[in-house]
Amino acid sequence: MSGDAQISRLKPGRRTDIRRENERAILEAAEKVFAEAGFGGATMQLIADMAGLPKANLHYYFATKEDLYRRVVQQIFEIWLDAASSFDDAPGPVEGIGAYIDAKMDISRRHPHGSKVWASEVMHGAPVIQDYLETTLRDWTEGRIAVIQRWIDEGKMRPVNPRHLLYLLWATTQHYADFGHQIQTLNGGRPLSEAQWKEAKACVKDMVLRGIGAI
Repeated sequence: MSGDAQISRLKPGRRTDIRRENERAILEAAEKVFAEAGFGGATMQLIADMAGLPKANLHYYFATKEDLYRRVVQQIFEIWLDAASSFDDAPGPVEGIGAYIDAKMDISRRHPHGSKVWASEVMHGAPVIQDYLETTLRDWTEGRIAVIQRWIDEGKMRPVNPRHLLYLLWATTQHYADFGHQIQTLNGGRPLSEAQWKEAKACVKDMVLRGIGAI
């Protein structure tokens, strides 16, 4: 009996739990494989092996490799979107941008593979997710630009170009994921400790917020 057939015989609540756990394991494995091998080098069999599931189970959840890849990219972007919610209700850049830097650097620590997948895709001209960049990302960016411009108009920060400020924030916070190996090497071959992460976030916030005249 296949794994999916066995799941179908369970109680609905238990089936939901198992499917959720299988999907989590698949996405976690896919992030790592796509980050290390790229879209072209990754295979569904390799992802299945990494997830500890039969290959047939992957096709039950994701019909094609492209479907799975897009889901991985969508997942990291949605996590980043949640981090940007700090902009929406913040009274100013100290609270909004400060919280955004904290959240983005925490994501770089927890989801380094997802960030690397996104970076690799974009550096190769976004062959799979160009439509995503032209719609969801563009709309999100324009919304954040409007918030930053409002803070500028209210005199809460220097009149910098909001678009380039966002690019700087992305580059700085995602560096800790995309160049994690370099950072670890320069840290004596060890991952940053809890204290070092705390110091890094405080340092980045201080430099950015002072640079834009918010503090």
